[in-house]
Amino acid sequence: MCVKLRAAMLARSMTKGTAAAGEAEEERRRLGRMLRLERALWRSGLTEVAGVDEAGVGPLAGPVVAAAVVFEPGTEIPGVDDSKRLSPRRREALAEIIRARAAGVGVGIGSIEDIARLNIYHAALQAMKRAVEALPRPPQRLLVDARTIPGLAMPQDPYVKGDGLSFSIAAASIVAKTYRDRLMTELDRAYPGYGFAAHKGYDTPAHRAALARLGPCPEHRMSYRTVRDLCGE
Repeated sequence: MCVKLRAAMLARSMTKGTAAAGEAEEERRRLGRMLRLERALWRSGLTEVAGVDEAGVGPLAGPVVAAAVVFEPGTEIPGVDDSKRLSPRRREALAEIIRARAAGVGVGIGSIEDIARLNIYHAALQAMKRAVEALPRPPQRLLVDARTIPGLAMPQDPYVKGDGLSFSIAAASIVAKTYRDRLMTELDRAYPGYGFAAHKGYDTPAHRAALARLGPCPEHRMSYRTVRDLCGE
């Protein structure tokens, strides 16, 4: 009986080991696909390639935040992916690793005033430009999620859903999302009752109910029709 039990335990251990090895191999392949764009540019001789992405276009409140991230050639960080595919805890852990491993990280913010003055699309582009300009050195090439950023001299390659295609853009999406989430948690303390720490300013039933009950705060995007309608304006 003891022999059978040990055999069964050994079989389970081998199965778990095989499964773990399979998962590790799949992650290696996925990361390789995410790095194809960067590796091609690195092989061409470019060493300063920045991924750029934003977070916060859709919410009813708070700023839009962009990030630009540059890695030294050959850098790999398992787990880096489109921020929307990651849990909040995983995003925070990866953001810390990204900041430690990156050759440069820049963050740009499009304020409520920018959004009202420019509209959200152009405010997001402004935040992206500020993020690139906040890098320690001007990059040689930009990989951008779905946009071309005006006012920058370096070549740019826009990719639709780039945060799922490019390692650097995905890293920028993680940095932008975690940075904005922390800002919204701070706004929750400044403007209690709206639930910013929970929904991060997005259009949720709880946020709508709070707007109807309390009216807007200074961080609400009054240029959005949804916000004006909920406030009875």
